[in-house]
Amino acid sequence: MSYQVLARKWRPRSFSSLVGQEHVVRALTHALSSQRLHHAYLFTGTRGVGKTTLARILAKSLNCETGVTPTPCGVCSACQEIDSGRFVDLLEVDAATNTRVDEMRQLLENAVYAPTRGRYKVYVIDEVHMLSNSAFNAMLKTLEEPPEHVKFILATTDPQKIPVTVLSRCLQFNLKQMPPVAIGTHLAHVLQAEGVAYEPPALNLIARSAAGSMRDALSLLDQAIAHGAGKVEEEQVRAMLGTVDLDYLYGILEAVELGDIGELLRLAADMAVRSLSFGAALQELASLLTRLQIAQKASGSIDDQDPDRVRLFDLSARLSPEFIQLAYQIAIHGRAELPMAPDEYAGFVMTLMRLHGFRPESVADVVSSVQSTFRRAAPAPVPVVSPAPANGRARISEDPVALADGHWGEIVAELQLNGLARELAQHCELRELNETDCVLRLAPAHAHLQMKPAPDKLRQALSDYLGRPVALRFELAQTEADTPAATVGRERRERQEQAIASIEQDSFVRDVIESCDASLVESSIKPIV
Repeated sequence: MSYQVLARKWRPRSFSSLVGQEHVVRALTHALSSQRLHHAYLFTGTRGVGKTTLARILAKSLNCETGVTPTPCGVCSACQEIDSGRFVDLLEVDAATNTRVDEMRQLLENAVYAPTRGRYKVYVIDEVHMLSNSAFNAMLKTLEEPPEHVKFILATTDPQKIPVTVLSRCLQFNLKQMPPVAIGTHLAHVLQAEGVAYEPPALNLIARSAAGSMRDALSLLDQAIAHGAGKVEEEQVRAMLGTVDLDYLYGILEAVELGDIGELLRLAADMAVRSLSFGAALQELASLLTRLQIAQKASGSIDDQDPDRVRLFDLSARLSPEFIQLAYQIAIHGRAELPMAPDEYAGFVMTLMRLHGFRPESVADVVSSVQSTFRRAAPAPVPVVSPAPANGRARISEDPVALADGHWGEIVAELQLNGLARELAQHCELRELNETDCVLRLAPAHAHLQMKPAPDKLRQALSDYLGRPVALRFELAQTEADTPAATVGRERRERQEQAIASIEQDSFVRDVIESCDASLVESSIKPIV
């Protein structure tokens, strides 16, 4: 018997075996169970997510000899003929090769005739967006008022190219790209059933390379089995795909954090020896930086089954959010500049040098050395900030007084600042202010905010506000009191918590939760400002 490729052998033949499209399956199942059948369906989504497969399962549900059902038997002649592509009342048309109006008219002329074998005559038109305007016009009347025995199932990867007149006559379902975790789980199930040995990391590589397409994943799995002589091993799959080992990417970011330029060059040389694509490496690096930022800002969005979860959170805790944003920009610009580099290796190395040169710690070192110079040259400052008067403007007192947390926030609110200069002022803590000097403390994590020209703009705005020239100096250390930014953040969190508590205590909301087994989506609650 000839070998059948995995993508065909493991094509789902029932709604229950379909992976990753639960929202579409639920809607179709309910419609079939209640006999609320529409005459035209439109399935949209990228390649390999199950559009044609869904169409065939729906055709079986409509024509199964047991009756219209969401669970076709799969053993009757109608089900078996549909699975094998031999059912006379299932007409599958590739619109990419049948684009002309004459072909569409010829196809629809037979729609008026009753089905030969089945309950319904089902037209499946794949890549329907490829039809010409004349062909679309030819099918409009039949699509709007088809005979009772006709059902249309349209599939496309580009619904924007379908006329609105056609869209309005169809029930539209958008099929999602499948997450790598779901793909990897299904591949493991397939290999276990096939009796093929595998390594889980190899399946993770295939799942990521499939880019949301289960068909692509199964095709890659077939290739991996052949490449590995009957086994699916991580090293073999990595060599087959030419993908960049995540260890390299984590190693790059860890070396940047430590300022180890030698390790960066060693990693680049090792990647060159393995003939890895540096463009793909920078693309994967940008993707990893995106996941690191998500881990910092929305940790709940990281899947519990993600194999890189522990390492991801460990590295995200060691890098500042601001640096990750900067590194992301460097990575995507470095990738765009590769064609202009002397060669890919040189372009990649220069991108790594940029990451090394612009890391927050290096900026902090420069600021620290400049700050030491100022300390040696300047006299010991005396703290003399007084409370803001009724007119809202702070004054400099002759006598020193204790610094209050709120005073710097009030001053910043009065300064005419925007952009990076405003961010710099909001993340500082006022330490000293006298006739000639202003000393601000800035946490090392925000040292990058001192990039030119932000300090100059802040110094000028502060001098204008005080009515006299002031020398601005920064003290790089952990802040002891709340900065204006921290105060705003705390107040925002408090308002959010109060809003959530208010909603949770509402009697109507409690009744809905209890009676409908509902849950409260806290991220959807916004405080009224």
